[in-house]
Amino acid sequence: MSVGLFGGSFDPPHEGHRLVVETAMRRLRLKRLWVLVTPGNPLKPRPPADLERRIKACRALMAGIPGVSVTGIEERLGARYSADTLAHLQRLYPRTRFVWIMGADNLAQFHKWEDWDWILENFPLAVVARPQSVVKAGLSPAVRRYAQARLAEGAAPMLPFLAPPAWVLLARGPTSKLSSTALRAAGSWP
Repeated sequence: MSVGLFGGSFDPPHEGHRLVVETAMRRLRLKRLWVLVTPGNPLKPRPPADLERRIKACRALMAGIPGVSVTGIEERLGARYSADTLAHLQRLYPRTRFVWIMGADNLAQFHKWEDWDWILENFPLAVVARPQSVVKAGLSPAVRRYAQARLAEGAAPMLPFLAPPAWVLLARGPTSKLSSTALRAAGSWP
């Protein structure tokens, strides 16, 4: 079984997050996708809103998308970094093929993540385009280092079945300019 994993703070969750989920499921032909709401992000200067509040808001946002589950499993696992979460999930579900999903804005800073190269060496990666992030992401250290592992966009449905390192940029299709940072600044998430 193949399962997409889309992690983040979701502080707050918004339609752009839903678009990433829908794009990844459609383009990778996934039947299951788990939205991993993290207790905190070590790269962000402030702690996020209450975890249960963010999980509840994500569940409401993702309602109606078949095969999508929203979870706070990272807190239960005691995982601080995405690599820790992925290592736990590998051990808990050894027969499941996981695909890590992220927006292009995160790919631009992926090299700052703890054990980012381990993630790319152990999990296929699907990157969904975000406005004004594709060029910056394309210049990132992760892209330069793993350029030979990039799939053509048309081969995206094969990604869950390939041995890592393998990644694809899903650049065709609609994108969203929404941002959690901007929504918080506008007071949309008190």
